Amino acid sequence: MTTFRRGPHAFPHAVAALLLLAGAAADLFGPQPYMGLPLLAAAPLIACVLLSFRVGLAFAVVACVLSVALDLYLGRPATPLIVDLADVLIVSMIALGINILLHRQGRYLAEARDVAEAVQRAVLPDPPRHAGPVAVAARYETAQAEARIGGDLYAVQPTPFGVRAIIGDVRGKGLQAISSVSVIVGVFRQEAEQAPTLAELARRLDSAVSRESDRRLGTVSGFEDFTTAVLVEIPPEGEAVQLVNRGHPAPFLVEGGTAVRLEPTHYELPLGVRLPEAGEVGDGGPAADVFALRPGASLLLVTDGVTEARNHHGVFYDPCTQLPAGEYSHPSRLVDTLVREVFHWTSGQRQDDMAVLVLTRTGSGSPGPAT
Repeated sequence: MTTFRRGPHAFPHAVAALLLLAGAAADLFGPQPYMGLPLLAAAPLIACVLLSFRVGLAFAVVACVLSVALDLYLGRPATPLIVDLADVLIVSMIALGINILLHRQGRYLAEARDVAEAVQRAVLPDPPRHAGPVAVAARYETAQAEARIGGDLYAVQPTPFGVRAIIGDVRGKGLQAISSVSVIVGVFRQEAEQAPTLAELARRLDSAVSRESDRRLGTVSGFEDFTTAVLVEIPPEGEAVQLVNRGHPAPFLVEGGTAVRLEPTHYELPLGVRLPEAGEVGDGGPAADVFALRPGASLLLVTDGVTEARNHHGVFYDPCTQLPAGEYSHPSRLVDTLVREVFHWTSGQRQDDMAVLVLTRTGSGSPGPAT
């Protein structure tokens, strides 16, 4: 741990020390007098910007002492000596003030990130590791690592109808997106226990998103706030998965080391989008698509941060062709592999928020307690 902390600071230390040495050498051996003064003043400035207050103060003191010592050694009069010292001292004081401001802003930024992360976790808690006949794993990566807050969402809920889940992407970013996420996740958790079908659950979510949009905008105009989403239902025996897709990237069935895209039979509008001629939300759309889910198979649900991730050639990432072949017996392994591969595909760039949810059917089809 000590080595890790000291590593990033070694370079600024070395630069500041070299500036002091170069300033002294320029004063002693340079063709013109006072050549080293700018270098002596730059040393505490570099230290204060990049290092701690104590280290910056130490470099400031050393620079001031060195300036006086050099002038005395070279036999300069008192007036140039005082001017040289004043120059180094003024720059050092400004640098120390900058150091205080930078560290204060760093503390404020850290507190803001912690608050944002707490809000995110309160609105979007980690899903259960097991629910009914499936094991569960999820990951959330924001487009900016410092932000820790975004508009993607997921939730998993054991219900009397089996395990129900949602993954979605709210239009917008920041606190407004988090407000919408809280509404959708809250309505999903309540209605997933009561809606008899996924189509009815989609209709109720549709109404909730529209009501929230009207409340926020004070208008009944369409296409303002909406959410793309995939709704999932896995019955207690776990032999099949039902999907309702509301304008979201299609999920994938990962089995035997390969991924197959589960395209919807009908492409539906996102939640909250009204048809202009109707002015009302839809009726939940057609019945859900049904796919077989054999033991060991995984349902991989993602947001467009995965499917729209581009490499340096502008090619989109496709799990069907880019996901490494292998056995993903545990959902966390599939999540970790996918996230790692997407970052590798984009050369480490975070192009958009990315949410990944994996439901893996366990060997037993009997329902188990959520944990």
